[in-house]
Amino acid sequence: MLASTTNSCVVSRKQSASVMACPALTSKIAAPSSKLSMHSSFSAKKVSHSEKSSVTAQATISKPVKSPQLISDEPAWSALKKHVDEINKTHLKDLMKDDARVDSLIKESNGIYFDYSRQRVTPKTIKLLLDLAEAANLRGKIDAMFNGVHINSTEDRSVLHVATRARRDQKIVADGVDVVPEVWQVLDKIQSFSEKIRNGEWKGVTGKKLRKVVAIGIGGSFLGPLFVHTALSTDSSCIEKAKGRELRFLANVDPIDVATSLVDLDPEETLVVVVSKTFTTAETMLNARTVRSWLVSKLGEKAVAKHMVAVSTNLKLVKEFGIDPENAFGFWDWVGGRYSVCSAVGILPLALQYGFDVAKEFLEGANSMDDHFKTAPFSENLPVLLGLLSVWNVSFLGYAAKAILPYCQALAKFAPHIQQVDMESNGKGVAIDGTPLPFEAGEMDFGEPGTNGQHSFYQLIHQGRTIPCDFIGFKKSQQPVYIKDEKVANHDELMSNFFAQPDALAYGKTPAELRAEKVKEDLVSHKTFLGNKPSVSLLLPVCSPYSVGQLLSLYEHRVAVQGFIWGINSFDQWGVELGKVLATKVRNTLAAKRREDGAAVSATEGFNRSTLRLMNKFLEGSATISKTEPTTFPKHL
Repeated sequence: MLASTTNSCVVSRKQSASVMACPALTSKIAAPSSKLSMHSSFSAKKVSHSEKSSVTAQATISKPVKSPQLISDEPAWSALKKHVDEINKTHLKDLMKDDARVDSLIKESNGIYFDYSRQRVTPKTIKLLLDLAEAANLRGKIDAMFNGVHINSTEDRSVLHVATRARRDQKIVADGVDVVPEVWQVLDKIQSFSEKIRNGEWKGVTGKKLRKVVAIGIGGSFLGPLFVHTALSTDSSCIEKAKGRELRFLANVDPIDVATSLVDLDPEETLVVVVSKTFTTAETMLNARTVRSWLVSKLGEKAVAKHMVAVSTNLKLVKEFGIDPENAFGFWDWVGGRYSVCSAVGILPLALQYGFDVAKEFLEGANSMDDHFKTAPFSENLPVLLGLLSVWNVSFLGYAAKAILPYCQALAKFAPHIQQVDMESNGKGVAIDGTPLPFEAGEMDFGEPGTNGQHSFYQLIHQGRTIPCDFIGFKKSQQPVYIKDEKVANHDELMSNFFAQPDALAYGKTPAELRAEKVKEDLVSHKTFLGNKPSVSLLLPVCSPYSVGQLLSLYEHRVAVQGFIWGINSFDQWGVELGKVLATKVRNTLAAKRREDGAAVSATEGFNRSTLRLMNKFLEGSATISKTEPTTFPKHL
């Protein structure tokens, strides 16, 4: 069952609630009769990291009582900066000799075994990081998120993706409204609709069953659902439930993606899901119009109503597009795109492919981690510990990147999704009040499943730059294989590398060890591994819908913890806007020049010399478009 998330808080939309700002302006979290002071930084009593979540209260507006203070001004930050000198005098191969230390740096929760003993930390480091969490009022910020406070201050919004996987009997309040009934109204609608599609009650315009689904979206509307779909597509029970069905994703506006997404599809058996909250996302809507034209060219205008549905809140534009608003599945402004996979954005395509029961199991896994994150003491809290370790690695040890290395091919799309979740959330250079950060924040994420990555970029990780690594493995394979007379089963071969790589990174190999092995002297320096390279290991039972949900939630909350500590807004993404604005001007210019035979972009049109020449070179090599040009598709469509 979906684990319960306790308590709720009524918050007015008018409150700015910059919860993640300075730790000095902490908030008062007390009994329901108390008041929350709301100002440029959420004010609440600092709660010890050993305490569980406290009951929150009604929020009112009051004036700021102090100037904002950066987390780096806190004594806890200074203590960690000083502690770096101690850590720099140690090596992981020596730290790993302390069995008591190792045992203290292993945690387990709900089937997830988490070993961070190969991080460059001691028990003292962890205590100092927990002190930093208290100084940053991490508990108050977590409670504020779960209770609907507008912690996304730049957009004046709550951040409640946790509500999209809430149990039906939970209560989570935003802007005075319990949103859980709304969430389940959409989930019930998804269940009903997906069952009609899967059992053939809902048919296409020619009477055929709709067995193929194309989900059109971009960014969070694409990467998250693709990750989950890829992870489930090789699970044996999911394979059975998806038999005869196919789910594809169309994201890139590049017409090549259109071609590859539609190739070999029978339009009579194809259902299209258009995912755009506003129904105005440029790339998504161009792709939607393209696929609509393809359907209409094959089946006529009536096909739109039967073969296209929407995930959107803009019912007016949905209707104008030709989709019945009854076939639109809503979500809310308190769900950010990169956090939306548990909303209709992800659950509708997943339910269509695998059935609602599988989608529900995925939601249950995510909800269980939400509950752990909200209630577990910080010293035992997996997302909190992961987030604090990332803060330590980035801001104190100076490591700019993180490698996500799942030893499971099913998680091939996990790193790209977390890349967006993390880098779009925490790729910021200013605190929540606009103050430039005087320390390093945000990290670059990349990764590839093992053992493929070992034959790609591990060389740099072992003998080049220090990049902290997340190793993710499973006790059982989704697809067990054992060949008679082989020394080990295929999964054991895979996991042999999962266990070996963290030790290779931590211990390395010294020149003395190489000379003892009679390595030629001119090769010793080339074969030396310095070691002392940090990693964590996560071991789960099996890659199932439930564990995939757990992993998703674990990493979402890890990212939030980092932002809460750094004092930034992890829930906006203004960095994606400028390019969009500039592209509008380019788009309009290209549209005009295409219809002016041989016309070039001139210096008077406002482009710099480099861009002007680049655009003209592009126009030289491609044909103009006649005003009477008919709709065209790739030949194989």
